[in-house]
Amino acid sequence: MVSELEKAVRADLQALIKEKNCHGIMVRVGWHDAGTYSKEDGTGGSNGTQRFAPESAHGANIGLDIARAFCDDIKAKHPEISYADLYQLASIVAIEDAGGPVIPFRMGRKDAEAPMCTPDGRLPDADKRMPHLRDVFYRMGFNDAEIVVLSGAHTLGAAHKDRSGFDGPWTSNPNTFDNSYFKEILKEAPAPGLLHLPSDKALLDEPECKALVETYASDQAKFFEDYAKAHQKLSELGAVWA
Repeated sequence: MVSELEKAVRADLQALIKEKNCHGIMVRVGWHDAGTYSKEDGTGGSNGTQRFAPESAHGANIGLDIARAFCDDIKAKHPEISYADLYQLASIVAIEDAGGPVIPFRMGRKDAEAPMCTPDGRLPDADKRMPHLRDVFYRMGFNDAEIVVLSGAHTLGAAHKDRSGFDGPWTSNPNTFDNSYFKEILKEAPAPGLLHLPSDKALLDEPECKALVETYASDQAKFFEDYAKAHQKLSELGAVWA
């Protein structure tokens, strides 16, 4: 059952995301808070430490001060919600508002404090191929199929030169969550104005992963089904529950 707090926060997040047109960066704030998780030692994950230095200044988090400031506005209105919950809910609401799948969400993550910040380098590098992606995602507890489906979040938003070194959106409708990312990366070269990262093309390097890209490019319902499961798993990595 959805609590009154969750209902209120969802409504305010949706209004803010629509007003600011910030779907992509709000997905990223949740992704990057959770994506620091290591199953090897249980550190990192969905615990809100991204709001602290030095984690806030890690290379992969450049530009996320904008999203965190938006979340701070929501937090000021609803101080009962943890940052850990807020970052994950912001990500999920952004996906749903952009036409994506409904992602199961559980309230109750506890916030960690600054000493729990993880070291730099735990998030994916856009300039790397499959061996690097496996190092990062396997550390979190994901498999190859989950690497492929979670990469589909690139259907939203755009890269920025001052953040990643790359520039431009992946799709022609960067505020719509659909399967067009997979259709685009199957093309030999990006359409004018669009982007293929090395880490995107890496999904085509091996037959099993390429087959999944092709499946998702032709079957949006299957993409949505698999994405919702993988994103829920991502959103709960390393969480300590109240």
